[in-house]
Amino acid sequence: MTEGILGVRDWRQQRGISLETIAASTKLSVRQLEAIEAGEFNRLPGGIYNTNYIRQYARAIDFDEGDLLAFYQDSCNPQSSASRGATPASSRITGALFQH
Repeated sequence: MTEGILGVRDWRQQRGISLETIAASTKLSVRQLEAIEAGEFNRLPGGIYNTNYIRQYARAIDFDEGDLLAFYQDSCNPQSSASRGATPASSRITGALFQH
């Protein structure tokens, strides 16, 4: 697996948290957690499940769930954030990684 587009894999590893530990506490599969880290949201079941899984993952690694959810929303609908002139979530996430 690659490092992932979000940088959350490094974030998690810096905190010494394994995917297996997160899977045990959240009841998400390691496969689903890997998909979140890689930004491959199409590998998740979809709908409300995706946002719930992303929230659980973010909480498990002590990452801002709002930034991670914004990234998810931007990746699902990139035109909406561009049309309203919003700062892409990927920029906010990158900034968050360097602030901690």
